[in-house]
Amino acid sequence: MIIVEQINKSFSLAASPWQRLRDAIWPHKSGPRFHALQNINFSARPGETLGIVGHNGSGKSTLLQIISGVLTPDSGQVQVQGRIAALLELGSGFNPEFTGRQNVYFNAQLLGLTHQQVEAQFDAILAFADIGDFIDQPVKSYSSGMMLRLAFSVVMHIDPDILIVDEALAVGDDAFQRKCHAKLKQLQARGVTLLFVSHSAGQVIELCDRAILLDHGELLMEGTPKDVVQQYHKLLHLHGSERDEYRSLIQSGQAKSEVTKTKQEDETQLPSGTYDPSLQPASSVWYQNQGAEISDPHIENLCQERVNLLTAGDVYEYVYRISFHREAFEVGAGMMIKTVSGFELAGGTSIRDHQLRIPYVAAGQEVEMRFKFTCQLPNGSYFLNCGCSALVEGERQFLHRGVDAAMFTVVEQSTHMTGAVDMIQTISSEIIHETS
Repeated sequence: MIIVEQINKSFSLAASPWQRLRDAIWPHKSGPRFHALQNINFSARPGETLGIVGHNGSGKSTLLQIISGVLTPDSGQVQVQGRIAALLELGSGFNPEFTGRQNVYFNAQLLGLTHQQVEAQFDAILAFADIGDFIDQPVKSYSSGMMLRLAFSVVMHIDPDILIVDEALAVGDDAFQRKCHAKLKQLQARGVTLLFVSHSAGQVIELCDRAILLDHGELLMEGTPKDVVQQYHKLLHLHGSERDEYRSLIQSGQAKSEVTKTKQEDETQLPSGTYDPSLQPASSVWYQNQGAEISDPHIENLCQERVNLLTAGDVYEYVYRISFHREAFEVGAGMMIKTVSGFELAGGTSIRDHQLRIPYVAAGQEVEMRFKFTCQLPNGSYFLNCGCSALVEGERQFLHRGVDAAMFTVVEQSTHMTGAVDMIQTISSEIIHETS
């Protein structure tokens, strides 16, 4: 188990090595400091999986380093019972000049295994990492994915009582991520206490029993993963005084009731969702156009206001325009909603229905496409594809298409929802038989 009591940690902001030395020798005379953690208190019970969420710079990694013994707090204490293993950053503890095999033995022994125990586990470690003959090559020649595979495999096979994972699942392909999730499930079933840091709402909700929210070094709330992730996403897209006010509501425990109250009061109003101009995809890929060009893909609410912070259960439209540089026949268009990992959740196309296709578009004309959908998704970020096609010499060809052309975030999901998609309209129960 883990008990964290009144943890405080700060770092010197001194500009020169001499000033940092002075701060270390005479702390009471030190200059300005950055307070990374302030009065942090929480506990993780044996066998519990605790999620830690917060924006970059909120203090998550510093907290994990203190719990794992890498850093010493300025004040407060951490009580840890059991063997602890931590995967804090890619390849931490690996010597780049050593081979993978040498690093496995060296790293596992640092984590508490004997040479004989490492030998007994080596084949399983190698099989899980799946890096083949590279195990006998220097680690400095590894790709980031190979480094992750080996580091994660070592930590998974030392039989820890407590496992700390800091964003490790953000790297690696989908197949390896699925393998990691399966291994984490096995450790959970065995009663391992897990501290899990991730920006993925789905991973936190799926894996964790409870979660805490850190912001600017302070613990704002703890509760169910869904509640904590919801408040994290709402806070993430607020700025200035509005953010400060909502932050105070979270700390006082009033944020959830405020959200519910506002939702009930606004049920009869059409506008839904807000717009954050900084929420733009960095992974957009546009294919070369073949006589038409798509522009301005975005989401609108039913009042035709541009939004990208959506509320689950409400109706929106995905909108984009197509400018035609040459005439086109039997024009159709489509869209797709994907998760952060690229999994295709839902989409639509007008290509397969002759009543939805446009028989003829002249050069110089512009078409506006609208795809109305109900947002039935959990909290998290999603990406949108777009594309249009036409018949060219009797065969259907893409005229233009974009991958990750737009994105949105769901900041308030249905309270009854579980899984990846909300398909449940109502939930009811009735006693149909009484036992004497």
